Amino acid sequence: QVQLVESGGGLVQVGGSLRLSCEASTSFLRINTMGWYRQVPGKQRELVAGISSGDKIYYRDSVKGRFTISRDNTKNTLYLQMNSLRPEDTAVYYCSLQIGVINYRGQGTQVTVSS
Repeated sequence: QVQLVESGGGLVQVGGSLRLSCEASTSFLRINTMGWYRQVPGKQRELVAGISSGDKIYYRDSVKGRFTISRDNTKNTLYLQMNSLRPEDTAVYYCSLQIGVINYRGQGTQVTVSS
């Protein structure tokens, strides 16, 4: 069983920055894809950013130019740097890893952007 531990969420004002971290209990060498999702109560979970084992990166349009996904293979940690935060970025953010056909998800970390 792979464990994912997220951290870095919190309360920030509009225009502020946060960096989310997701530490995995397994080597990143095993992972096919990694990503950050977010979910607001009553809405569907949405993919915010993703990175494949071949370093292909995806961002949803609303975060392009503001968010940066990265990873440190030596620390088995995935990051999401979030700049110029907006109220609509408020959500619970989850990291997700895919190993083979199995997806793993963290417990989530709350990000709240106040106006």
